[in-house]
Amino acid sequence: MAKQARGRSGLARFGEPGVLILASLLDGPKHGYAITSDIEATAGIRLGPGTLYGALTKLEERGLIEALASDDRRRPYAITSAGRAAVTEQITMWDRIVQTATRRLSAT
Repeated sequence: MAKQARGRSGLARFGEPGVLILASLLDGPKHGYAITSDIEATAGIRLGPGTLYGALTKLEERGLIEALASDDRRRPYAITSAGRAAVTEQITMWDRIVQTATRRLSAT
């Protein structure tokens, strides 16, 4: 498999659990199970616990999300302004790719 270059945010250029998590958090804070359920509903991808929590740790270390206080055993996470900027950058790039592919498909 080809190694994907990483942008300034540390996210891979194409599909990565971190991008899916950031996109899920755009509509508000969620705990792990809610994030997994949202990603499965919107992208059809089920993240396993190791993948999810490993990605959450990396995103938090990079300052792209923050863990919120909770009285419950479930810890909610929220996207930060840096996380919004990172996911915006990814979406913009993906949009260019989709537009190019759509144009090429129409030409054939």
